[in-house]
Amino acid sequence: MSVVRLGRPAKVDIDLDEVPREVTEADIEIYDRLVSTELTRDQVDRILEPPRTYERQREVLAVHWHQEFVPLQHVRTRVDTLFPNREDELIVPTQHNVLSSYDGRHTGVEVDCYSAGFNRKVQLLLHFATEKLEGRSDVLQGMLDHTFKYRTGQLFEFLDSLIDDRFQDRVDEAARETWADDDVVEFARAHGRRLKAMIDMKWQSTPREMIKNKLLRNYVDEWRDAYGDPTIDHAQVFLRALKAIVKRNFALDYFYRTEEVVEEVRGIGGGIVIPHPEQFWPVLLDDLDVDGIEVWNPQSFEYTGFLIDVVIRKNRTRARSDRPILITMGDDCHMGEKVKDPRHQDAAKAAREVGVQPPWDDLNVRKNLILAKADRPHLIREYRARLA
Repeated sequence: MSVVRLGRPAKVDIDLDEVPREVTEADIEIYDRLVSTELTRDQVDRILEPPRTYERQREVLAVHWHQEFVPLQHVRTRVDTLFPNREDELIVPTQHNVLSSYDGRHTGVEVDCYSAGFNRKVQLLLHFATEKLEGRSDVLQGMLDHTFKYRTGQLFEFLDSLIDDRFQDRVDEAARETWADDDVVEFARAHGRRLKAMIDMKWQSTPREMIKNKLLRNYVDEWRDAYGDPTIDHAQVFLRALKAIVKRNFALDYFYRTEEVVEEVRGIGGGIVIPHPEQFWPVLLDDLDVDGIEVWNPQSFEYTGFLIDVVIRKNRTRARSDRPILITMGDDCHMGEKVKDPRHQDAAKAAREVGVQPPWDDLNVRKNLILAKADRPHLIREYRARLA
């Protein structure tokens, strides 16, 4: 398959002699700030003061979102402000590979796993009545502990791919795709080497949840004032392409198979939802024992109507007519994005809100939802009953 590239970006002038090769005091200050899980007053205020509220929304569904390192009491305050007139809710956080609970009654997680059917990493959302996990979740916790280390391992593979000559082919491929010349590559490498040195230097004091592949790109972003937007933007485009190559080559046998995860969750009595179906669509063909399929989230929305029809067709032929596949939507909110300096935020990602899924109220989507007998109040009641 041929790759269609956009036009060549304007060449940026980089004085590589001005780029440090050794760790500086400025590097240390940036690193400590990026990996800190302590929030400043300004960061707390960004969480507590949302830009708008949803006074007319009576039900709040949130079964796909990530608090990351933001304390849940701050998230609760934000939710109270966002939905001052809510009457019912099902709010379950889904950290990556870490069990967590918003209200004590329900616990959730988004787990990375392996679909042998189409040889790709996929993700599943798992939800539980918290009391069911007591004394029954040792195996699941062990599976999650193992999988949690994937994101740490991927950061190191990302850094090695950038700075280790063994992976020069990956660098060359990313450079070709993004028109990155030698100066852009060396600029990115200098930052990668310094970041890796700081991770090694501060390994014992660095929270493990902060060691993930976006740390490199966040670190490079911190140098915009010093080197200018054109230089940083081109470096980031190159790094994004390199990260995609790293993900593509990551060993899939690291993960547990989807069937193994499903079996363990069902043994505990938990619920399972397929998220991001547009990215992982072949998993829909696996006929997994799941409770729901996510038909919309902020980065998977092009085929919402089609996916609703898929669920309708599956339910017509489903053996268990008393337990139909549910239509769900996920806001995929990442609270950590909201505490960043606004200059460094991904604007689209920062705009996501816990419990906000506009298609529920979109008149065009509503036509499909009516045929599926699906709405937010019914989903909350039905899924909560299944988890009980």
